[in-house]
Amino acid sequence: MGDVLAGFHAVWEFESDSVLIRYERGIRTPKLFQALGERRVPLSAVEEVTLTPGRRGTVVLRLVPRAGADPLMEAAAGQLKEGSDPYRLVLPAERETLAEYYADELKGLLTRSGPCERHLIAAPEAPLHFKAYDGKASFDGTSVTFRWSWTGASSAKWKAGDQSFPVTGLSGVEWRSPELFEGHLRVLPREPGTDRPPQPDQDPAAVVFGLGYGPVHESLPFAAAVLAAVRARGSATAVPAPCRRDPADIAERIRHLGELHQAGLVTDEEFSSKKAELLAEL
Repeated sequence: MGDVLAGFHAVWEFESDSVLIRYERGIRTPKLFQALGERRVPLSAVEEVTLTPGRRGTVVLRLVPRAGADPLMEAAAGQLKEGSDPYRLVLPAERETLAEYYADELKGLLTRSGPCERHLIAAPEAPLHFKAYDGKASFDGTSVTFRWSWTGASSAKWKAGDQSFPVTGLSGVEWRSPELFEGHLRVLPREPGTDRPPQPDQDPAAVVFGLGYGPVHESLPFAAAVLAAVRARGSATAVPAPCRRDPADIAERIRHLGELHQAGLVTDEEFSSKKAELLAEL
């Protein structure tokens, strides 16, 4: 096709076998987009193309990736907010006819569907790192390293010491968005124990985010890079977000959230929002 379509926060360049998405840099551009820079999306990785009405006089052109095609979306496991979806191109409503043309052109070029056996879209490149509440996480392409902080790490993690996990010994990764209560990143060993995994703040194979730590634009590309490296060496798993939880555990988490609220570490709005999220898991 060889054409270019510019929208809010991104520009799409259409080629015969792919779409190159270039994300803008600026104060209003989501930080995840800025961290990604650009992404080349092979049409073989696209399941569907949609065009829908957006908010405030806009339309949204979106690529729907095939399951397993993109390590970033696989790691996100449906937890990204709509505004942080890297496959949405938001356009003024007056450009709907043009957007419809490109949507129809792309649909005519799609030839494959269903889950992918391997990643078709490149993951963010290592080395990557971010600061969690209880330590620092780094990934050099071959190993994930957690170094515990003096103030945030639990006694269980201090007792276990700093951790290093070679990719060859991992089966996958578990990412829980820092925008939700109990956000964390956990690496999964190939031969996990039979006992229920401990809470992330007690698990030496996990780092917890907390307020202001492990932001999406740092921790999600990190998780995607680890997942892609594990997949390249064999089977890999991105653990989906749990649907139900033990009511007693929910009650304990709400109690802890209340303590943070009383201590002034959580605002009234954050307390109400996160409490509602926990109750929704029952």
